[in-house]
Amino acid sequence: MKLFALLIAAVLSMTSVAAYAHSGGTDAKGCHRNHKTNDYHCH
Repeated sequence: MKLFALLIAAVLSMTSVAAYAHSGGTDAKGCHRNHKTNDYHCH
């Protein structure tokens, strides 16, 4: 059972890369605009 849990944890840690850091300052709300796509998003 411990081996199975370890295997699941290893797989999840390799596949859960949903957030990538990127450069760019944020405003007072913690948001900024991507000038290439004109998308405004918050962190």
